[in-house]
Amino acid sequence: MENKTAIIILAAGNSSRLGEPKQLLHYQGKTLLRHTADEALLITEKVVVVTGEEHPQITEQITGLHHIRNENWSGGMASSLKVGLEETLQCFPETEQIIFTVCDQPFITASVFKALIDKKNTSPKGIVASAYADTLGVPVLFSSAYTQKLLNLNGQEGARKLIQQHKDDTDSVLFEKGYWDIDTPEDYKKLINP
Repeated sequence: MENKTAIIILAAGNSSRLGEPKQLLHYQGKTLLRHTADEALLITEKVVVVTGEEHPQITEQITGLHHIRNENWSGGMASSLKVGLEETLQCFPETEQIIFTVCDQPFITASVFKALIDKKNTSPKGIVASAYADTLGVPVLFSSAYTQKLLNLNGQEGARKLIQQHKDDTDSVLFEKGYWDIDTPEDYKKLINP
């Protein structure tokens, strides 16, 4: 099913709490954005990166990758989800399921993406989310049945809203370190100096 799966990397935020683009933070020899993209490419060639605020160094990180700029990135997460989804469906119309992920989870690996796909292959549910810290979140896989619902999201609404609304149609896989994301300088310091 990997060939029917696309992965959309949401990398449009301006990292206001961090004070610098989180996409460009280095961890284990790569930027967080490049690490996420490389892990996604181990699963599928259908990888789309959604960028936002113009930043030449971010563009450098995604050279050779399919990417699109969300002109309305400051309008909230929903606009990036929609831009990424529309671009993916236009470029890869054979896509049957989409994984949304972010670029600030330093412990994301191809095995997490593969676990979502494997679970979907054996589950009748339309959503497979990552489970960590007593919550369900990204990376999250949506079957094509959720395309219109994703396109109908607004403002700051993201994938979590649909997970909460459709708990009865949601399965999960454990991503123990999924809770670890980088939002503040303190988060990053803890990551590089544990």
